[in-house]
Amino acid sequence: MKAKLVLAKLFPAISIIAALLATEPPHAQADDHAADTTCAEPVSPNGARPRDYHAILQSCVNDAGARKLATRRMALGAEALLLTVDPNSLATSLERARCWRCTDTSDAAEARTRFMRALKKPEPAPATPEVLEDAGLLRGNGEGVFVTGDLCPSRRPLDRDFLELLARQGPGAPVALAISGLWIVHHADDLDWLKQQAASGALNIVWVNHSYHHPYVKSRPDARTYLLTPGVDIDAEIFDTEKLMIANGLTPSAFFRFPGLVSDAGLMDRLRERHLVALGADSWLALGPRPRPGSIVL
Repeated sequence: MKAKLVLAKLFPAISIIAALLATEPPHAQADDHAADTTCAEPVSPNGARPRDYHAILQSCVNDAGARKLATRRMALGAEALLLTVDPNSLATSLERARCWRCTDTSDAAEARTRFMRALKKPEPAPATPEVLEDAGLLRGNGEGVFVTGDLCPSRRPLDRDFLELLARQGPGAPVALAISGLWIVHHADDLDWLKQQAASGALNIVWVNHSYHHPYVKSRPDARTYLLTPGVDIDAEIFDTEKLMIANGLTPSAFFRFPGLVSDAGLMDRLRERHLVALGADSWLALGPRPRPGSIVL
């Protein structure tokens, strides 16, 4: 109850996580050619996991002149699909590959885009610790705060009361949920409820990758647990979660939150190579410090 009162008092203005780095998207140019009407229809995996899933970086344009970057390519049934990101707004979408004309590109070629600026590796500090805590994006712009939550592997049910309170702040209340693969596997009813909230417009949910297994051993130091556990395959943790999200009708965002907010320089580099923005937090609802304008709140 205390957390709910804090939310109601402190967070009257809530901004969506994808707007952290957003700007106006480029205007689509009209095209004289008749568009394929199926290109506008949403992709419906209906529980099927994509196959032949791999990371790419391509610049794609459709017949309307819209431009996106494709970061993943996959097959679903007989159809090739792309996971794309708007290089200006960072919004992601699942697209039919046949509806886009794509060519290979590079980080350097896209360096001026807002997306690549978000991925840019910071200058090294004079003394960089071996284990990084809360690395990544911590704050955004604006007067509101960015509300996020982590759905880690747990036997506990989803705190629906909290999210219902959030929804009462206004229609389409935005929230970013960092979701682990094992949470999806074991919380089908809660996931269906979240999808219903999104479909009804009660919540505007950005789905953040939170790894598949979310490994954690309490007795180990941070340097040997979470995703720093010896033997962890970071690509499997990323891609297996994305494939499971897509199979369940969720569109993976351009963000990733490390379990425990623990990483190291190698994990950060691998995340950038997979074109994902590390999402941190500079305020915790139950622990503090008090959020400020622009705070990413966990």
